[in-house]
Amino acid sequence: MHKEFLMGNAAIARGAIAAGLNVISGYPGTPSTEVLETTAKCNDGSLYVEWSVNEKAALELGAGAAYSGARTMVTMKQVGLNVASDPLMSLAYIGVKGGMVIMVADDPGPISSQTEQDTRKFAEFSKLPCFDPSSVQEAYDMIQKAFEYSEEYHTPVLFRPTTRVCHGYASIEVKDEDECKKNAPEGFVRDPSKWVIFPRLSFAAHGAIEKRNVCLSKVFSESGLNPVTANGGRRGIATHGISYTYTMEAVKALGVSPEIFKVGTPFPFPEEAAVEFLTANGGLEEVLCIEELDPVIERGLIFVCGKYGLKTKIIGKLTGHIPPAGENTCASVKRAVSQFMGVELTAEEKAEDVPPLPVRPPVLCAGCPHRASFFAVKQAMKGKKSVFCGDIGCYTLGNAMPLDMVDTCLCMGAGVNITQGIGRIEPDTNCFAFVGDSTFFASAITGVINAVYNQADMTLVVLDNSTTAMTGHQPHPGTGRTMMGQVVDKVSIEAVLRGIGVKTVETVDPLKLDAAVDCVKRVSAEKGVKAIIFKSPCAVLIKGKAPAVIDSVKCINCKKCINSLGCPGLVIKDGKAAIEASLCTGCGLCSQVCPVNAIGGGENAE
Repeated sequence: MHKEFLMGNAAIARGAIAAGLNVISGYPGTPSTEVLETTAKCNDGSLYVEWSVNEKAALELGAGAAYSGARTMVTMKQVGLNVASDPLMSLAYIGVKGGMVIMVADDPGPISSQTEQDTRKFAEFSKLPCFDPSSVQEAYDMIQKAFEYSEEYHTPVLFRPTTRVCHGYASIEVKDEDECKKNAPEGFVRDPSKWVIFPRLSFAAHGAIEKRNVCLSKVFSESGLNPVTANGGRRGIATHGISYTYTMEAVKALGVSPEIFKVGTPFPFPEEAAVEFLTANGGLEEVLCIEELDPVIERGLIFVCGKYGLKTKIIGKLTGHIPPAGENTCASVKRAVSQFMGVELTAEEKAEDVPPLPVRPPVLCAGCPHRASFFAVKQAMKGKKSVFCGDIGCYTLGNAMPLDMVDTCLCMGAGVNITQGIGRIEPDTNCFAFVGDSTFFASAITGVINAVYNQADMTLVVLDNSTTAMTGHQPHPGTGRTMMGQVVDKVSIEAVLRGIGVKTVETVDPLKLDAAVDCVKRVSAEKGVKAIIFKSPCAVLIKGKAPAVIDSVKCINCKKCINSLGCPGLVIKDGKAAIEASLCTGCGLCSQVCPVNAIGGGENAE
């Protein structure tokens, strides 16, 4: 063993490798992304690493490898589990041969997500074991345990870190290379009675799963993964994950000693460990449950109290003692513990609970081609009844003023179908669906096929910046490279669209404003399903041109450049429009917007 300073996601990746990982697949999504990326960086050639087109594909690939005896891990964020839920629910019944861990990073807050889903509830729904690490070190150690339990009980398991564990850093103990496990998969053995799901098999499997989970509840209680810290008091705190870390800091700072129950495996709920906790010192009088996001532990303890006839009062989210939404913080947990234990906070401790910082809304980067794409469509549709359906990615930020070009956003790929629904009710509306290149491959293709098949009238706008930008510039089928370092043929978005029946497909550079506006006017006027591909690389990935320059003599201070585009590279200094040279990429869009040609330099300036 030796020490290394690691991010939580890196620790999870290293722990999986130490457990004998053979295959890892996934789809990028904050806060999970670095797990697969770290695995790729640490690949000695013995691992297969893949960014799949979406979470469903990733999970099914991982299942096939696990059927063959490989140890596999699939990575995603909590909303990605929705995409993977179809195969997941059936896989719970089928089971696996090799160990299979589905790493689902939850995002309390939410900080970078559409929802605050709690994967612990999904574990209960799917009847799959769930592991919930509380620190970087525990994430490293627990992922190895997760593989062991998965392989021993022939079931996929869920591994649920949250943002503060995923992105936290710590100096931890990791195994030396010669201590790491090496797994040699047996290979796939044909057995239709095992691997082909039918109602009869599912019925038998369901009964077996229920018996297994009763067994696992006892095993987890005795495993050390759900420790009870006895302090001789009559009050207790039940907690988990990063909230456990906050709780331990709080009790130390406040000088109190409640009984502590750390739930590391929320499903199957460790009943025996819970009974040990609740009956300590002749029976606890009251227990505070500190958790995020849903009251999973709270409900579990209430159930145990009812089942075993215990009189302990259980409080938490359901009683209003812990906020029902949002992530916990050191300050919020300390405040809850102080109130529960009857300890008055000092003035200094109260001061820690500072008011929220001013909100700084996210904006598209300076030089982002999506800004030009939105602006071109806005100009072309000026005065026309239009609706602009957005999607998940950088381009969601097109909703911000002054662009104001995203009317709807639901989930990945949904904008294409929402556009069709609006068009059926308002046939006189120009319906646009915006989707990024990565999201097009992940989940929008089926929506376009639906539109073609059902004769919709809509304009698909593909914002192709040649990367998966929002999650850290991962490759996708259109980039021509894989996570194994292979250079492969790019999958052409235009060819895909023509192949599924879209007859009008035009590609244009959005930074050539006049051409882009003309293209939108021409294509959108046609009936049926038509597509515009705005193709220009992400500003972060290219070397910027010389920054633009404003001619102070020509400038009439109309501020149209600022008020129309909202580019961070355009600022006001001394009451006049100015270029922030450190941000400007020289894309030239502002020079094409200026009514008096006062902006020079940049790629597209005259």
